[in-house]
Amino acid sequence: MSVTLDGKALAERAAAELEEAPATEIIRWAAETFGDRLCLTSSMADALMVDLVSRVRPGVDVVFLDTGYHFAETIGTRDAVASVYPVNLINVTPARTVAEQDRDLGPRLHGRNPDICCHLRKVEPLQQALEPYEAWISGVRRDESATRRGVGVVEWSARRGMVKVNPIARWTQGDVDAYIAENGVLVNPLQYDGYPSIGCAPCTRRVAPGEDPRSGRWSGTGKTECGIHL
Repeated sequence: MSVTLDGKALAERAAAELEEAPATEIIRWAAETFGDRLCLTSSMADALMVDLVSRVRPGVDVVFLDTGYHFAETIGTRDAVASVYPVNLINVTPARTVAEQDRDLGPRLHGRNPDICCHLRKVEPLQQALEPYEAWISGVRRDESATRRGVGVVEWSARRGMVKVNPIARWTQGDVDAYIAENGVLVNPLQYDGYPSIGCAPCTRRVAPGEDPRSGRWSGTGKTECGIHL
């Protein structure tokens, strides 16, 4: 089915109609509405979204941002996902390698200015990777952080000029854990080693029991988002 409505109006109508819908119904709506112009992004903290989406739309494009700073476990999870699930894994890299960025902008940009580093290695590459699509699916949830509490199950991204679909926006961590256990979903090993939220290695630390799950990201900088979901 082709998109016949203005993107913003389409997103607003779908958000209202699908607010209480199960995740699979939201995904099915997106697949039927956008067809091959739909993709999924994954950070490879786990394969929950890959599992969910591929059950509804086998062969879906899964976009992974290979920043050059990932933990080895994250790259291993990416490779396992590509082998195990019926998806088309698209590995996206920044314009500069880490070495080229160090040469041009100085070493350890992630420590000196994490906002610029994230923009160069995540935000810009994703913007280019999303150009062929009309909509993208993410695993953002409202309970993850204060900045995500207002996330809709379907949204209009004015910055990108496309629809963003968040099928598990209403899920809790308990829902996530239950789905992973019940369906044997692949999980990044770091999840079992104190890393409930996994980003680039230089900017991610272990989280102590009782801490906010995302407190290990850019710890001590006041930064809470890389910019992709804002």
